[in-house]
Amino acid sequence: MTNSDKIPKYPIGIQNFPKLREEGYLYIDKTALIHRLVSTGGYYFLSRPRRFGKSLLLSTIEAYFQGRRELFTDLAIDSLTTEWDAHPVLHLALNGRQYADTDSLIKELNRHLEIWEATYGDEKADRDVEERFGYIIRRAYQRTGRKVVILVDEYDTPLLHAYSNPGLASNYRAILKAFYGNLKTCDQYIKFAMLTGVARFSKVSIFSDLNNLNDISFEDAYSAICGITDTELREQFRPGLQQLADSLNLDLDGVLHQLRCRYDGYRFSARGTDIYNPFSLMNVFRSHRLTDYWFETGTPTFVVNMLRRGQWRLPDLEGYRIRPTTLAMAGVEGDDPIPVLYQSGYLTIKSYDSQFNKYILGYPNSEVRQSFLEFLLPY
Repeated sequence: MTNSDKIPKYPIGIQNFPKLREEGYLYIDKTALIHRLVSTGGYYFLSRPRRFGKSLLLSTIEAYFQGRRELFTDLAIDSLTTEWDAHPVLHLALNGRQYADTDSLIKELNRHLEIWEATYGDEKADRDVEERFGYIIRRAYQRTGRKVVILVDEYDTPLLHAYSNPGLASNYRAILKAFYGNLKTCDQYIKFAMLTGVARFSKVSIFSDLNNLNDISFEDAYSAICGITDTELREQFRPGLQQLADSLNLDLDGVLHQLRCRYDGYRFSARGTDIYNPFSLMNVFRSHRLTDYWFETGTPTFVVNMLRRGQWRLPDLEGYRIRPTTLAMAGVEGDDPIPVLYQSGYLTIKSYDSQFNKYILGYPNSEVRQSFLEFLLPY
């Protein structure tokens, strides 16, 4: 077996880009798309289902803005970038806590603020969290002479935890709206900002004042920024594909067909390419078993609560037609479960009817369809 045919290490559960690169795990190169992001705009929002690589994407962007060029050797961005300036990066991850009350959200924000204050100054440590955040942004710029990069991973986690408690959700929105408001009021100190999450919150949006955020969730150009395309599967998993085929007693075409039926089929824009679920795919290559990996990691509680509380009689979801504006703008607070089922990965865009300007939705693949029918539909 040559070096090019060596079976790679599959990064299951690894969301840290430096660790992935330094320890020799397989990395699907998304850095050409990252270069397009950072060179054509400054403020972004991206919605994708859980387990689709949003955290890894932000970790990769963080390493890029830290100027860690050694991690990008042989990746596309290395030849596209001439200057590797290091910027201060404020990376806020909100998916590491159970948000049971307002105090739990304040504690999580405090945890990040205290880390940043240890570097940039804690003169405002006795103030409210939003004022401290704004001060840290300004101080980071003043102390380094370079504009600040702000990355927010799973911005919506506290709000989803409070889905069944309107009063608590309202408190969370008020806190986060003031906190994230610094992305606009501190614009002169910010180089780049990106927020990711699963769901949208539209009616009383925490982003209502952030009209500088560019939502790329439905853009063709970024449809493959998370997940794995068929081309990437065939090129990057070549030795693993043959080993998997041998293990399952299938030929190469047979194993590709099985993978396509079970784990492919996600599409995030009208003309975007189909995407494989990366979590399921990595687990298949590790274990050589074709089973329901993505669904078995746990259905988001807010989806179950939404179906329970709404008492909707769901239509036949295969071939469901919806206008792009409705799918893009409807949020978790709304009365329609279809956009939420799309945002959480249970439905996807199958095609686009340009004559009537409607997306045609359906289950992405057999893994999701069977799991939905057996577990979620009874609700």
